[in-house]
Amino acid sequence: MSKHVTISSEEAADRLAIREVVEAYAHCADRRDAKGQMALFTEDTHFVVYMNAKDPKPSQELHSREALAPVFADLNKYAATAHFVGQSTIFTLKGGRATGEAYCLAHHVTVDAGKRSLMLASLRYLDTFVKMDGAWLCGAPAVRRLDGGANTVSKLNFLVRSCS
Repeated sequence: MSKHVTISSEEAADRLAIREVVEAYAHCADRRDAKGQMALFTEDTHFVVYMNAKDPKPSQELHSREALAPVFADLNKYAATAHFVGQSTIFTLKGGRATGEAYCLAHHVTVDAGKRSLMLASLRYLDTFVKMDGAWLCGAPAVRRLDGGANTVSKLNFLVRSCS
């Protein structure tokens, strides 16, 4: 069980601002706002993706904000997405730097010849955050799939509304 301590109003504001960065990432993803997503990262971001949770070797590694554009544009292949951000923890927060972790369930809907499929992915984001000019940005995220691969649920009878 965690022990609660008193924190300053500045630290509380920083913690809230970091959580808002995490939530803004999901918000922009579901609205296909690639520019908005990219703006949440430092220019020299180091973005690492592990599609197989058990493999220590990353499946993708990017080294700049601009390199993120095709990753975020790839969401356009889905008819709709919904990212549900779960618990998030800030491990360290000192000065203008922080580290944290957030869990997310990503739902991706595809439509092929009138058939809808839903892919579910369990993700864990390990992030380094940097405060620049008074705003928190993500500097070095590592994204790990927790499910070892996507789960696809087919033949769903449901109404899907795209946010885009």
